Amino acid sequence: MATYSGFRDLIVFQKSYRLAMEIFEISKTFPKEEKYSLTDQIRRSSRSIPTNIAESWAKRIYVKIFVNKFADALGEENETEIWLDFSRDCGYITNEKHEYFLNEYEEVRKMLISMMNNPEKFCK
Repeated sequence: MATYSGFRDLIVFQKSYRLAMEIFEISKTFPKEEKYSLTDQIRRSSRSIPTNIAESWAKRIYVKIFVNKFADALGEENETEIWLDFSRDCGYITNEKHEYFLNEYEEVRKMLISMMNNPEKFCK
């Protein structure tokens, strides 16, 4: 069993946090009319991934709650992918940037699923 002193040690947290910050930066270029729709939504969902990971870590003494919060993170990851599709299809990000984000989030998704399927490696 790997030893983690906190959620910040988890690669899935680090990666999802970094991606949320990248989305924040790129969403600054979105049109002003998207401020209260696409911009807010993609920022919210991308930020919810590492947030749910952190919440899950705090509740890891309860395996079912740990898995449930990771399921929430997975749902937010899927939602972020859809907002990325809208961003590309509306012409706000390039196909290359879209592909980059989807590839990165695929790794996040796989890590989340692995942790959900193997909670005993992380829970007390």
